[in-house]
Amino acid sequence: MNVTLPRRRFARAAVAGLALTGLLSACGGSGPGSSGDSGPVTLPYWGWANGQDAVVKAFNASHQDIKLDYTKVTDQLTMQKQLTNAVKAGKAPCLVQNTAEYVTTLVSQGVLADITRYVGSAKEKFNAGAWAGAGVQGKVYGVPTASAPAFTILRTDIFAKYGLKPPATWDDFIAAGKVLKKHGIRVTNYAGEDPSTLEVLAMQAGAHWYAIDGNAWKVNFQDSGTLKAAKVIQQIIDNDLNSSLSFADYAAVQRNYDNGRTATRHISTWQMAGMVQNFTKSSGKWALSPWPAFPGEPAKTPAGTNQSGGLTLVTESCKHQEQAAAAALWMSTDTGAVSTMASPETGNGVMPALADGASYAEKSLSAKLLGDNYEPGKKVVTDSLNTVTTDWVFGTDWTAMFTELQTGWAKVLNKRQKVTDLLAHMQRWTVADLKSRGISVKN
Repeated sequence: MNVTLPRRRFARAAVAGLALTGLLSACGGSGPGSSGDSGPVTLPYWGWANGQDAVVKAFNASHQDIKLDYTKVTDQLTMQKQLTNAVKAGKAPCLVQNTAEYVTTLVSQGVLADITRYVGSAKEKFNAGAWAGAGVQGKVYGVPTASAPAFTILRTDIFAKYGLKPPATWDDFIAAGKVLKKHGIRVTNYAGEDPSTLEVLAMQAGAHWYAIDGNAWKVNFQDSGTLKAAKVIQQIIDNDLNSSLSFADYAAVQRNYDNGRTATRHISTWQMAGMVQNFTKSSGKWALSPWPAFPGEPAKTPAGTNQSGGLTLVTESCKHQEQAAAAALWMSTDTGAVSTMASPETGNGVMPALADGASYAEKSLSAKLLGDNYEPGKKVVTDSLNTVTTDWVFGTDWTAMFTELQTGWAKVLNKRQKVTDLLAHMQRWTVADLKSRGISVKN
């Protein structure tokens, strides 16, 4: 289920009604910045998504009073490091491409500007989950750029050869994995550095690792949903149904799928761009099917947490916050810009965060990759948009927590500990970490 390059995944996060005092951190608040300047302004903008430079060119060509000075960063992880260093040096850009799981942390650190008064009226233009990911305590700190309907992509020729149907449930998925294993094929790939598999299955099962109770955080890595997800993952690992290729060598991961050594991926639209660009043998042999459900439950699509660039954030240090907010809003709503980014050929293959995002499904899919399965694939994508989880909450120490989770996840894949052992550790570690930051926690 690892669906990342780089590691992070875009998600829809709901963090509403928070009292910032004691919940996020004790560090400084934010001010309005200098947003009333007149005349042409140049806004430094950092991002990494394919196609973003073309969007910037289109923006600059159509605007006289605002210009974007775009810097393409290598990837998500590089962005986080460079942004941290830039903030410390007082040289942060005005606009930053990022993903929802970082918003709460960046707000707590005073990095982001409250742009509610500039973009709040545009709320109805976006789907509810994507909009929630841009906010904390009802305040908006960025503009959503992409949503992430999740589904399965599978090798039709391999499934047909061994008499398998697209897995409707996780039980079906495990059963198919056992059949494929007999023929030297793995049903999925788990990268040792990427525990987001555990996260998204927990999300799908209704888990909430972080929640708010009054003026305190609640932490729960052992609720029924998380344990349900853990059971599925443990069966896959115990039965050796997964490949274990690291995304550090993404070319090798792509070859593995192209050569038919792994038969399915759980992905969103943007990962298919890489498949289109790298596959030389299997184009036209792939089909989409809904994300497997837990037995007896209706379909629910996990939003994931690192599906490409999900937000354009405005920094607190920006002297032209109003203009920055206007630029971010244009890039997420202009038809030409949205179409550029939605295409796997011209952009990142992302599903737009707009309320009418389903209308872009055709642009985000590749007939080359799906062949005769292209038309049915559009329905899978649009159906997935209607079942996306919208109530996942990111804690203020999410980045540190995820780093700790990575360490334990590698041990799980190496069979040095069980998933439930990792979850018990994360419960203790996260509570202790929040308390060490002076943040109120209810056990």
